[in-house]
Amino acid sequence: MFPNPNPPSELPPDPVQPVPPPEPRQRAPLAPAALAAMLAGLSMLGPFSIDAYLPAFPAIQSSLKATPLQVQQSLSAYMAAFALMVLWHGALSDAFGRRNVILVALVAFALGTIGCAAAHSVEYLWFFRIVQGLSAGAGVVVGRAIIRDLYADAAAARLLSLVTMIFSIAPAVAPILGGLIVTVFDWRAIFLALLLYTVLLFIACYRRLPETLPPAQRQPFNPRFLLRSYASVLCSPPFLLKSGVVAFNFAGLFICITSAPEALPSQLGLGPQQFGWLFIPAVSGIFLGALAANRIVGRISFARQIGLGFCFLIAAAGVNVAYHLWLPPALPWSMLPLFVYTFGMSVVAPAATLLALDLFPHIRGTAASCQSFASTLLGAVVAGVVAPLVSHSLLLIAVGQLLFAVTSLALWLTARLYRRMLSAHPVQHS
Repeated sequence: MFPNPNPPSELPPDPVQPVPPPEPRQRAPLAPAALAAMLAGLSMLGPFSIDAYLPAFPAIQSSLKATPLQVQQSLSAYMAAFALMVLWHGALSDAFGRRNVILVALVAFALGTIGCAAAHSVEYLWFFRIVQGLSAGAGVVVGRAIIRDLYADAAAARLLSLVTMIFSIAPAVAPILGGLIVTVFDWRAIFLALLLYTVLLFIACYRRLPETLPPAQRQPFNPRFLLRSYASVLCSPPFLLKSGVVAFNFAGLFICITSAPEALPSQLGLGPQQFGWLFIPAVSGIFLGALAANRIVGRISFARQIGLGFCFLIAAAGVNVAYHLWLPPALPWSMLPLFVYTFGMSVVAPAATLLALDLFPHIRGTAASCQSFASTLLGAVVAGVVAPLVSHSLLLIAVGQLLFAVTSLALWLTARLYRRMLSAHPVQHS
């Protein structure tokens, strides 16, 4: 056999075998700070979708000729859809890649936002809020999986706390911007501003967001595998307990946020442009708590970090109840405990989140979905059931917050006890 005079690159393609597609262009890896900023930007879709339009509730009610309850149910519809879909964002990213899921979700969110801006009845608003809810959670869920794909242990916790620090800007800025927009323009302009943010975020992710799950590491997307995956996660007591820690701590904050449209005007006499009295203390606590977590991670164990955070959580919730039990609502005292509460919440969250995700390293996206589902479903219950019952009284809101914090602490202590029991009596478990 004579050597082929043509180099391999010049040979014509085999007419029988299809020509393989070219390899996708590799994106330059993002620095940790840049990756944190991008993932935080994705996570901000949720707070912007919720907090920005809270000050516009009266305007929406008047424009769409709806009752206060009907307008509040637009938030409940969003939260329920968000909770339902976060169960799938992670599994989809395990099967089809992290980046693809995020880009498709951004397109869907943009379409839902256009619909909200154009809604001519409260029923249409409900529908398009559901579309938003089905897509807004991809950044939170897949972002956690991306962090854990790239980093481990202290490095992952440090990046997760950095994402929280940047993300914490959204709950502070969103209601203030929403109040300004609804005062100067129409409530629909809030959704148009959100649409612009989504388009810019899509462009940034399309150009720079890396794919962190290679095709060889992806899981099959079929009913049998999904059923086994979800069953292993949702039937794992350690996972449920550690996910519950984050969910109930978040519920303690969310009861304040979702009660704000009624509680702040009626209890403290605040208007739409004064919602910063709620969000600035809350966001300052989230930011500084995440900063503290970023500094102490790797120096103390995750267990000690969580215990330290609970000291702030329980103390803040207890003082909040004591104040409103004996004294009338007043600024700034009614809002200051929220700063300490959210500080503790941000110290607890990164460690508890990673401890839960590390239980299922082979289906990390699915585990992140289940974890977010727990938080969001509880948030939907708080928004649709608990908040309407307590929003007329800051004392009842404080009691609800304390009950959520105590429940979270009980779940953490139970998880610790369960782990000690398994160590003493090893068994086969998921």
